[in-house]
Amino acid sequence: MTDTQHARHYLDKIAEAASLISADVVEEMASLLASTRAAGGRLFILGVGGSAGNAGHAVNDFRKLCGIESYAPTDNVSELTARTNDEGWDTVFVEWLKTSRLRDKDALLVFSVGGGDEAAGVSANLVHAVRLGLERGAKVLGIVGRDNGAVAKLGHCVVVVPRVDVDLLTPISEAYQAVIWHGLVSHPKLSIQKAKWESVEHDGAR
Repeated sequence: MTDTQHARHYLDKIAEAASLISADVVEEMASLLASTRAAGGRLFILGVGGSAGNAGHAVNDFRKLCGIESYAPTDNVSELTARTNDEGWDTVFVEWLKTSRLRDKDALLVFSVGGGDEAAGVSANLVHAVRLGLERGAKVLGIVGRDNGAVAKLGHCVVVVPRVDVDLLTPISEAYQAVIWHGLVSHPKLSIQKAKWESVEHDGAR
């Protein structure tokens, strides 16, 4: 592939992935999140690396647009780094969730490319968090790029982004985290108010 062909190839693969994602799973996720809100539960969004950035953005959207009490442990840099320094990276999420008294009314939403693989030593912190969620009866949701990671294997409702190009696994997986969560926060089952520009357009302003 030449340098001038990459953009077209990337966009084609983005479109291909969209055509293969299960809309039924996204609908199920919307229903589970709606039931979490109705029960007075909280949503904890977990991710590392680029997925951590997505988690912080998604927390804002679920809180502001959907009225769901939501948190991302990675938004608290002081606690995250203190736990990493004092106790180790692998337990940062599980200990944070214990302090937050994770319970059966709550839900975890994991953003991850691989979905965690403790044996391979990759994102073990996500694996521990998922297991705690299951132990405490919380709903475990995910948007991941691999079907053989812990999140896909153990979660109640997981969108697996199709692997349409192994060389684009990370960018397409992380891009679709944003695509799916924006679809959720604008879903009629969840949305309680429109985003600013949609409300401006509906009011007839330009």
